[in-house]
Amino acid sequence: MNLSEILKLALAALSANKLRSGLTMLGIAVGVFSVIGVMTVISGLRANIELGLNVLGANSFQFTKYPAINFSDPRQRFSNRRDIDFSMATRFKTMMGDEASVSLQIRRGFRVVTYHDRRTNPNVSLGGTDEAFLSSRNFEVAAGRNIDPSDVEFGRSVVILGGDIVDRLFINEEALGKLVRIDGQNYTVVGVLARKGSAFGQSQDNVAIIPITQFLDTYGRSGRSLSINVQARSQAELAEIQDRATGMMRLVRGLDPEDGNDFEVFSNESLIEAFNNIAGVVAVGAFVISAIALLASGVGVMNIMLVSVTERTKEIGIRKSIGAKKKNILIQFLIEAVTLSLAGGLAGVLFGIVGGNGVALMLNSALVFPWGWALAGVVVCSGIGITFGLYPAWKAANLDPIEALRYE
Repeated sequence: MNLSEILKLALAALSANKLRSGLTMLGIAVGVFSVIGVMTVISGLRANIELGLNVLGANSFQFTKYPAINFSDPRQRFSNRRDIDFSMATRFKTMMGDEASVSLQIRRGFRVVTYHDRRTNPNVSLGGTDEAFLSSRNFEVAAGRNIDPSDVEFGRSVVILGGDIVDRLFINEEALGKLVRIDGQNYTVVGVLARKGSAFGQSQDNVAIIPITQFLDTYGRSGRSLSINVQARSQAELAEIQDRATGMMRLVRGLDPEDGNDFEVFSNESLIEAFNNIAGVVAVGAFVISAIALLASGVGVMNIMLVSVTERTKEIGIRKSIGAKKKNILIQFLIEAVTLSLAGGLAGVLFGIVGGNGVALMLNSALVFPWGWALAGVVVCSGIGITFGLYPAWKAANLDPIEALRYE
């Protein structure tokens, strides 16, 4: 018998038991789907994560009271830390001098900006900051000017608006020089930010920026913790500046040498690394779930093939009696097992890619085809078919033809 004849026999045997074969393939498909789907989403999100997490300017890092990424309750672990108040922040900025660009920042979300009878939705992010904010956060001014040191010194009521706010409030008119109102306070528009688009589905153009002193005078200084952004002049100086700045921050906070830091330090790189670690944990979890599902499916393949051997004992005896060799029987049953596994695996790969890209599309992420994981899924499914189909195939090949012919 040639290979094509053996393959036809194997496929005919599988098609004779469609429901049984389909359920076996479904088990394998579920296992492959879980890991392919997750890895497709992760692959599609990775580029968006790296782009979206570049929230800080080049060569920058930031000091905050709370971690940038935290999955525990911050009130339990970090609320007892002292706030980074305005006096600490300004002292730190003075101590840094000209070594690096230092920006003080604080924000308040869900604000409403009004102009005459027009108003935004209550989702504007209001930031109090200084002249170094734009470079520290990768913003640019499209029209007007930036906040200047005198605005901060005198606490002037000026504001820079994002593109979304301008489009909503100023229809067919110039925004510069106009008065807008935020939480009962009037502000003169002195600048309009260039558009940055969205990150993780959130607009970066729905922001309003005022001098930090005006922010603290309006909303109060008690219970306010500032963020401090430090920007080195070059990438080569970044590590040294971060070490020096951390030391100065400890000095400003009055920490003893044996005390741990009571503040957080993070950069673009550390944020990306944290998300990559999370993605790695998710991938490992998906792999473990997939491995368990595939192991159970492999046992199912072996069980189905053993049942098939029992049902076709007389057929095997007839084939042996007319000259079929052991290797012909062995190859036929192995092909059946591998076909079951591969068909389920290919279905799992297909649905995993479609499902993963569907999720990625909802998250405004790129569509990808994870070739490496797809190939690995096919190889693993082939291995499952061979591994779990070998014993039933060996058992079929070694049946005694006389005993097989007597089987009822």
